[in-house]
This record gives sequence, C-alpha cells and structure tokens, in this order.
Amino acid sequence: MNTYSEYIQAVTDCTYVALSKRSLEELSMTIVGWDPIIAKITAKGYADKVNRISAMMADDATGRYLKFQSEFPNLANRIPLSYLASYLGITQSSLSRIRRNIQ
Repeated sequence: MNTYSEYIQAVTDCTYVALSKRSLEELSMTIVGWDPIIAKITAKGYADKVNRISAMMADDATGRYLKFQSEFPNLANRIPLSYLASYLGITQSSLSRIRRNIQ
C-alpha cells in the first residue's frame, strides 16, 4: 500500500476539505462523469501553476512583486515577508528593498 503525506500551512483563515481515497472511489462509482471532471480540474490546476511560474520567471523581482500586489491586493500585508519572498523567488532583503523603493 502506498501512502502519501502532504503538509499544508495556512497563512490566512481558510477552510480545508480533505477526502479519503475510499470516498473518492465511492464518488467515482456513484457520479456519472466524475473521473473526467477530476481529470479536468487536475489538468487546469497544473496548467495554472506552470503558467504562473513561467510568467514569474519572465519578470524581474520588482515586476513579480507588483504583479502579486495587483492579483492579491490585500494579502501582501497579511503574510510574513519570508513567505512572500519565497513565493516570489527572491530573498527577504530584496523584497524589503523593493517595497521600500516603490512606496
């Protein structure tokens, strides 16, 4: 039996829903078309992630931060700088300098 562990840390209040493998199998057997729906959701999630990373790599650090601010205007001041810097692929000191220069 293969086991898979995933660790998630929420940086804001949220609701997390987890389904067991057995529950997913029951949904697959009960709902007509369930498997193609899940396949489409999974493919879209992967495509969105690749597109986000590709777009971020084309921008410089300031551009990535400004894009983050435009997409998530209320989030930048609610999460630790270390998490934001990691998400943007820059150091915390670079992020601090960028924030200071654009204000």
